[in-house]
Amino acid sequence: MAAIRFEKVQKHFGRGQKRTHALSEINLEIHDREFLAIVGPSGCGKTTCLRLVAGFEMASAGIVSVAGKPVTEPGPDRAVVFQQFALFPWKTVRGNIDLGLRNKGIAAQERTKLVAEVLKLMNLETYAQAFPHRLSGGMQQRVAIARAYVLDPEVLLMDEPFGALDAQTRVVMQEELVRLARVRPRTVLFITHAVEEAVYLADRIAVMTRRPGRIKEIIDVKCMREAEKWDRFERIEDVMDLDSFVHLRTRIWKSLREEKDG
Repeated sequence: MAAIRFEKVQKHFGRGQKRTHALSEINLEIHDREFLAIVGPSGCGKTTCLRLVAGFEMASAGIVSVAGKPVTEPGPDRAVVFQQFALFPWKTVRGNIDLGLRNKGIAAQERTKLVAEVLKLMNLETYAQAFPHRLSGGMQQRVAIARAYVLDPEVLLMDEPFGALDAQTRVVMQEELVRLARVRPRTVLFITHAVEEAVYLADRIAVMTRRPGRIKEIIDVKCMREAEKWDRFERIEDVMDLDSFVHLRTRIWKSLREEKDG
């Protein structure tokens, strides 16, 4: 069973002359424990797709389902990581990570154990008592991801999570996310404008058309990654130099260029 499924999904915003047709006939399956990235022109509906899965928006037509159940509202089986870190400034790193567990009614002893595990997983142990304003942007986003992971969601929804970071920090976080996906895999829907980021992180990439957005093509990265043994490299710059990486990046850029120029 697909972890996430879009079946003939359409989405409109507004009414009358102000009505906007955002998505048109989206059909897409994301498999269990698969990392799927969506790329496309600005305004094509990438984030709208994520918000439909999260339950923040409802489809105008068609069905969005998670684990076989239609999405009708947000739920604990789905966690969202946004571009803006959205940490509570009056809470420490530990307090921010612990908050979701408190809201779920988890007992104090179990919360302490779970928070300690995710602090270690995300290399945040030495920052547990720090407040967000004392952390770099990369560290704040690391906390935001830890806050999502501690809830043990089936689905992780990431809306351009590294878009607000500087180039060097962004690379570090991309490498960290690859490590995290190996250690504790989840079904991930990842929205990005960065083609290189999508190729480096994703198992498959869905390329969208310009508005009204639809799925133009789906590119299998995992087969290429396994065939070329990308995992033998620890740093993103080594992978980006490979002919196979360059080929995929160029193919996707050409596909996006057709949408911009068409």
